[in-house]
Amino acid sequence: MTKPKYGYGWALKFALAAILVAVGIYMVLSEDVVYIITGITIVLFSVIRVYPLLKTLNREVLRTINLIEILVGVVLGGIMIYAGFTQSDNGQLTAPWSGLYRWFLAFFFYMRGLVFFVSTTFFDEKTEVPKFIFHVIALTLGAIFAVWADFEAKTLGWIFMFVSIGGALYLSFDGYGGYRKYREYSKSINTPKEKVKDPKVEKELPKPMENEVEQEETYIS
Repeated sequence: MTKPKYGYGWALKFALAAILVAVGIYMVLSEDVVYIITGITIVLFSVIRVYPLLKTLNREVLRTINLIEILVGVVLGGIMIYAGFTQSDNGQLTAPWSGLYRWFLAFFFYMRGLVFFVSTTFFDEKTEVPKFIFHVIALTLGAIFAVWADFEAKTLGWIFMFVSIGGALYLSFDGYGGYRKYREYSKSINTPKEKVKDPKVEKELPKPMENEVEQEETYIS
């Protein structure tokens, strides 16, 4: 079966770009949505790591430590989703949830960085440079959220908005390329094809045979 020359993935990318922008703007205006999106992100990040992570770790103690971290992340994200749906008033979180948000983030990032460095330092778990840098940033964010007394969920909403706009621009650019290919294909199937006349095959006349070179006959006497 031949691969199709076009696809409709560009339409989905345009739709996702619009949704990202809308959600990003809405998150700036509503703290409860920030709570919900953050909780969903933490839960998904925790759940999708379960099977690949536990299957590839070589030591039982590492599997146990990482499983505890994953379960804590799921519970933490679930609490944030619950608070976002039930503990808000006109889009604003009620006390004490508005003040607990930064502590939830601080605990999540610090725990992720701590588990990583415990695994690499005490249990000789090999790693890569980008992964090392990411977890240094995670520890730093955990410390920042812990000491940032004036931090609000709306502050992270602005960050989410800029990330959403960046993702929307990427999807739009990628979708534009797919749409252009689709239009080129559409043009090709709507352009009438010119009939090409079969060239006449000229029959070659038989060439005269070259005269054989006469050789002198030798006689034996």
